[in-house]
Amino acid sequence: MTLQSPPTPAPTATAPPRRWAGLAVLGASLLVVVMDMTVLNVALPDLTADLGAGALAQLWMVDAYALVLAGLLIPIAALADRWGRRRMLLTGFAIFGVASLAVLVAQSPGEVIAIRALLGVGGAMIMPATLSMIRVLFPDPRERATALGLWASTAAVGGAIGPIVGGALLEVFSWHAAFLVNVPLMVVALVAGRLLLPESRSDRPGRIDPAGVLLSVGGMVAVVYAVKHLGKDGPEPATLGLLLLGAAVLGGFVLRCARQDEPMLAVRLFLDPVFRSGVLTALVSSTVIMALLFVGSQWLQLVQGWSPLVAGFALLPMALGGLVGPPVAPAVAARVGARRVLVAGLLVLAAGLAVLWLLPRPLPYPGVALAFLLVGFGTAALGLASALIMGSAPAHQAGSAAAVEEMSYEVGGVLGVALLGSLAGAVYRAGLPVGAPEQATESLTGALGTSVESSAMAAFADAVAAVGLAGAVITLAVAAVVRWQLPADVDVSAGH
Repeated sequence: MTLQSPPTPAPTATAPPRRWAGLAVLGASLLVVVMDMTVLNVALPDLTADLGAGALAQLWMVDAYALVLAGLLIPIAALADRWGRRRMLLTGFAIFGVASLAVLVAQSPGEVIAIRALLGVGGAMIMPATLSMIRVLFPDPRERATALGLWASTAAVGGAIGPIVGGALLEVFSWHAAFLVNVPLMVVALVAGRLLLPESRSDRPGRIDPAGVLLSVGGMVAVVYAVKHLGKDGPEPATLGLLLLGAAVLGGFVLRCARQDEPMLAVRLFLDPVFRSGVLTALVSSTVIMALLFVGSQWLQLVQGWSPLVAGFALLPMALGGLVGPPVAPAVAARVGARRVLVAGLLVLAAGLAVLWLLPRPLPYPGVALAFLLVGFGTAALGLASALIMGSAPAHQAGSAAAVEEMSYEVGGVLGVALLGSLAGAVYRAGLPVGAPEQATESLTGALGTSVESSAMAAFADAVAAVGLAGAVITLAVAAVVRWQLPADVDVSAGH
């Protein structure tokens, strides 16, 4: 099966001549947004000490960005299809830069939370717009698949190098630098974007439905918030109720879109097994990778005793694999078939996670580095998944496809930290000796310096291994589903 469509014009006739330079602008801006998801974790201790932020304020400083970004993805992508994708992207650059600069006058936790929320608005404008713009810049499906592979590589690398950048900045500057580093990058992106990126709009934009906006924003925020707190607080009735309410609201939004001729989100895209396979691959890849970064960075700093900067460099094998896997996946798929490469990428990802379970205890860093490298290579599946998602959607529904792909990454990241992070916590607590101090049962940080420190470190190693095993099993299950539902002859070099 191919992604059938009317014949695509040759890129020499229709593709913008500076499309690869435009891709560099999109990739650099995406890198900044992805890094901003992880860099605050490094800066949070210094920020907390300086502003006197309590536990609740710390929680909201971390959560505000993801909640706003996830909630606004659908309506902003629909608005960009109508208003102009480049205009939305450049506006996102400006908001992201101004919000980052505003940290200079922030003197309270509440002001930092507001800045993080504004960064989420900018991020919601930038992330889906980068995918939609790639759809415009590369009308030739083969070139587009390569460009999306590079886009996925940038996203994978951004998550891995965020701690390195944050650690390096904090070695020299205050916590403000974790925000201010965005400002010059956004200025450059704004200027380059105006020069290199063409404007585009959907010729059949979805309707901006006020009721649909409320349903999509409310449902996404409720689901993301509830899943986050399931990992922190466990299955409390209020959290479970919020999760069910959010799911019901999103269900109502989907039904509303399904009944409309030109909906805000093209939910009928999910009827295509190619689109579903791409979304499922993006979701599970984001889930297991974010879970690995979550527990892996803690292991490097708390068990190995390395500084944030050194721990960041220890994650480089994952970034190295991410630089290689996604860009080459489309070319290999053109030779041997997309289904084979997609399933193979998921299998490599599962193998990397399984290595963590198979390693001896205490975990040796060379073995963990091998696991990181394999997981990075496994993100080849991400690059191909992006090509399938964007390639299976008609051009006028590029915004919807981009919003769904970004939601897959956002929800997957939240699920990874919440669910697999909760598994790590349960295994860790089960490995502590009877009568361990209360602070030791709450976290490994609380166990340091106590009589159970060595037992706690061993228990945390088992927790990391358990996350590896669970992640591998989940990834293998998704690989089986993808192999079953994705047609054997699907071709990323064809498209709409």
